[in-house]
Amino acid sequence: MKANKALKQTAGAIIMSFPTLVGVLLLTSFAIVAIPHDFYTRVFVDNYFVDSFVGAVVGSVAAGNPMTSFVFAGEMTARGISMVAITAFLVTWVTVGVVQLPAEIEAMGAKYAIVRNVVGFFSAIIIAIVTVFIMSFI
Repeated sequence: MKANKALKQTAGAIIMSFPTLVGVLLLTSFAIVAIPHDFYTRVFVDNYFVDSFVGAVVGSVAAGNPMTSFVFAGEMTARGISMVAITAFLVTWVTVGVVQLPAEIEAMGAKYAIVRNVVGFFSAIIIAIVTVFIMSFI
């Protein structure tokens, strides 16, 4: 009985959030296509703090999934973008989602969604700097 009720509530929540999720997917697809490839080489200036911040900002807006992150990182490396920028970009790309924020607010609540994204953003910068710093010794 409880399982049936939980299943019905879950299905109802999914159906109610479906239009928002479709909108988020369309907006994410548009953002990825709208940003030209040479944009990345113009915004990264080979400075740990600037590149990690810019990488985190761009990754937060671009949004993507972990499966394609390795291919994307390879493309960024081939274009000469610094590892700190790539790391910050990829961490925010899969953990912070400005484009997905409306859906997350609807599903989890505004306070949780905003705090999670802000913490994820600044954590990504710290993670990128620390990771590249540690890797420079290996």
